[in-house]
Amino acid sequence: MNKISRRKSIKMSAAITAGLVVAPISAQTLNKNNVDRLKLLVVGAHPDDPGTGCGGIMSRYAKNGHEVVSVYLTSGEAGIPGKTHADAAAIRKEEAKNACKTFGARPIFVGQIDGNTELNAVRYDDMLKIIEKENPDIVLTHWPIDTHRDHRICSLLVYDAWIKLGRKYALYYFEVMTGEQTQNFNPTDYVDITDVIEIKHKGCFQHASQHIEEDYFNALLHGKMEVFRGLEGGYKYAEAFIRQMQSKGNAL
Repeated sequence: MNKISRRKSIKMSAAITAGLVVAPISAQTLNKNNVDRLKLLVVGAHPDDPGTGCGGIMSRYAKNGHEVVSVYLTSGEAGIPGKTHADAAAIRKEEAKNACKTFGARPIFVGQIDGNTELNAVRYDDMLKIIEKENPDIVLTHWPIDTHRDHRICSLLVYDAWIKLGRKYALYYFEVMTGEQTQNFNPTDYVDITDVIEIKHKGCFQHASQHIEEDYFNALLHGKMEVFRGLEGGYKYAEAFIRQMQSKGNAL
């Protein structure tokens, strides 16, 4: 048995006391314990949301041999000033596909309209069918208390599918631009993304139409969140999540 340093032991004890999961699956654990290959499904409202919110864990899971699927509620039609919805959607879908290649994920586009997303019986059924077909082990989506209506709707669609499918997979919520968009976010889980931080950044920077690379560490909050959550979780860089109560199965 490997010896654990006193400092590491204290950190682990503190994490357990706080109810945090701070040890994501590693490639060694996956191989040594013959852990089944998992499917991680991320559902974001816009093409840049999955990457900026949880591109680190997406990269980590793909790197460790798991399947990663990125679902986009919209194609970002309203996200490029001066462009028609059709032109903006074409540009942003291509950016999302390039980001997925970087993360090691497979993209799915739901087909709702950026800025005009709907929450009704038909849309609930659309999301249910996608998640049921993919049959994931873990699902990540937006925290529902958010200043952006598309984020709130995305979260509620996924939550409803989780209920309808018998709460059979683990459901987690991610944050985006906390304080400006995500509100009242108190994490239960932290994932170390230090060794995949460059992959995450490269994937996020594929969204050139959103000027993410220029603003990532300054005007936007993405870079600051990675550092702050890292400080909270005891890492250099981390992503934070809230686990839905009554979730079954896998921890992050």
